[in-house]
Amino acid sequence: MHERNVLGFKKIGNKYIKLCKGNGVVFQVWWRVLGREFAAAGDDSAFIRVIGMGSKLIGCGSATPSLSVSNDDLSKIVETSDEWIAARTGIRNRRVLSGNETLRELSVQAAKRALEMAQVNADDVDLVLLCTSTPDDLFGGAAQVLAEVGCTNAFGFDITAACSGFIIGLITATRFIKGGGIQNILVIGADALSQFVDWTDRGTCILFGDAAGAVLVQACGADEDGLLGFCVQSDGHGQKHLNCVSSHVESILSKTNGVPNFPPKKASFSNIEMNGKEVFRFAVRCVPQSIEKALEEAGLPASSIDWLLLHQANQRIIDAAASRLDIPSDKVISNLANYGNTSAASIPLALDEAVRAGKVKAGDVIAASGFGAGLTWGSAIVKWG
Repeated sequence: MHERNVLGFKKIGNKYIKLCKGNGVVFQVWWRVLGREFAAAGDDSAFIRVIGMGSKLIGCGSATPSLSVSNDDLSKIVETSDEWIAARTGIRNRRVLSGNETLRELSVQAAKRALEMAQVNADDVDLVLLCTSTPDDLFGGAAQVLAEVGCTNAFGFDITAACSGFIIGLITATRFIKGGGIQNILVIGADALSQFVDWTDRGTCILFGDAAGAVLVQACGADEDGLLGFCVQSDGHGQKHLNCVSSHVESILSKTNGVPNFPPKKASFSNIEMNGKEVFRFAVRCVPQSIEKALEEAGLPASSIDWLLLHQANQRIIDAAASRLDIPSDKVISNLANYGNTSAASIPLALDEAVRAGKVKAGDVIAASGFGAGLTWGSAIVKWG
């Protein structure tokens, strides 16, 4: 913005005094910015870019169900084989909730492990974002998760964006921090799509698994900002290619007081429906474009990327994106073979494994991208640690 009466700024504590000129008199206006230098300041024609706090990723954690289902196991249910599935998707195993296991429990485990790595107490968390399309409770699960983790001072809510959920949650967290007042945010990606899979459909049942992953995002100064650039997009016209829509069961009563179809139909959800070819075309086209836009915002070339971390949907999609961005295979993070498509959990799950294995180190630049139902997609260029 241009403010012709602005002379400059003076910092006192975590506030800035804006020095202005009006009617020939210099006066002071308190303007809280929470600790970031302005991009420019000067005389009455200065251009002032107001930017809040930065964000950094300082901890991660993950959790998966105990039951592992292999391609050979699936071949006993539907007409398929390990060779057929692996060649087309890169998947060999997936984890599935069973017995008394719940998605909430996985989310709590992942969150506690992220806090432990970050060395942050649960009661120091200000906000919990649960990115999931399959909560245990239709009304959302964030409040239950934060209560069980022990985040006594936090507020929480769910973000529903399927396989793009974690990226959208991560960007949302940085915006809360940039707005001021928020210090620590848990971003949890968790999904249990196995509950909505038609296990007689070999086109979809081979793809999905259950998991949870989490990161701790913490406020920091401008010079430490770990979100270097991002891009988020959506196109509702593509919803027909990947969805899990609400279905209805007719009520026993057809008319009440002359009103047809009352009481209302009871709602439930259908199985996941996907046009694999169209989703593949969408992903290999839009994901590299999204990463390129995020890199452009960050002012970085693709060669500056230390790691490419995509939503783990299909190895052919991951390979195609890496090829377009000219990123060598040894810089691509993939654990798809072991877990399948875990939706919003896939990126933080793969990140957690890579960090704990010593692959991803402090200061590494990661290009992360999520994409899926909605259709939604988004990318973030982040620095770890």
